[in-house]
Amino acid sequence: MGQSQSASSPPTTTATTPPASCPMHQTSPSNSSPTHRSSLAASNPSTSGCPVQHASTPKGCPVEHSSTELNPLNQMPSLPQTPLDPHSQTAPLPTDRTLSSIPRGMEDGKTQTWEYPSPQQFYNALVRKGWETPTEHVETMVDIHNFLNERAWNEVLRWEMRVAQPGDEQPHLARFKGRPGEMSPKARFWMFMGWLLPTRFNTDPPFDRHDWIVRRPRTGEEVRYVIDYYSALPTPDGDPVFALDVRPALDNFGSVRERVSVGMSDIWETMRERGWGKNRS
Repeated sequence: MGQSQSASSPPTTTATTPPASCPMHQTSPSNSSPTHRSSLAASNPSTSGCPVQHASTPKGCPVEHSSTELNPLNQMPSLPQTPLDPHSQTAPLPTDRTLSSIPRGMEDGKTQTWEYPSPQQFYNALVRKGWETPTEHVETMVDIHNFLNERAWNEVLRWEMRVAQPGDEQPHLARFKGRPGEMSPKARFWMFMGWLLPTRFNTDPPFDRHDWIVRRPRTGEEVRYVIDYYSALPTPDGDPVFALDVRPALDNFGSVRERVSVGMSDIWETMRERGWGKNRS
């Protein structure tokens, strides 16, 4: 799905090129970003840049998470497959839903995966939030929404592989919750660093946050992951770029240990790349 490259602490970055753009981003941070942030460049031959005007778009996920009628697995309301206001929707939208690669559990001995909303459902979510979005851009927005979720799951699996044992089944996403407007402690730290050293660190907050609960089948243990979504500097062609900071929450000793271990590995890799500790003649 594009090229990949890595840099070390901070950040450890994966760059790639997905389809078009997303309704949920704001201005661009600087070149420096937190550890294990995955950067995603967005481009599309038919749509250049983001279809939503950033100045008028509120931050966070377009789906309302504070409703009282929520699915307990994803904290989302039921989204209809018909237009909420047929008179205001200028064109019909597809109602087909795409299966993700993210497992949600077993049913009848088969692994079931999460299903993404259809373009019509996604548009309905935008309407409910009061976001004015041209219908011709919605399918592009759904593509990037789905792509970001797939990339986030890949980052989760990278962490999970560190603690997996031979023969373990793949973990699955038991449930999740969007928490827009609730800045994580790590995001607050990077905001402070941006205030302290604005030429080196990001000065913009993440545009969204999700908490994912991942279940490990062998033990039944549930691990919370925090995902901060950032906008990054656009490509030279002007296409938007996104950055994901995915890591296990510091809820237990195991997660703390893994976070410290990865952080130290990144520091050691940086020292190796700079040639520190080598004998020079």
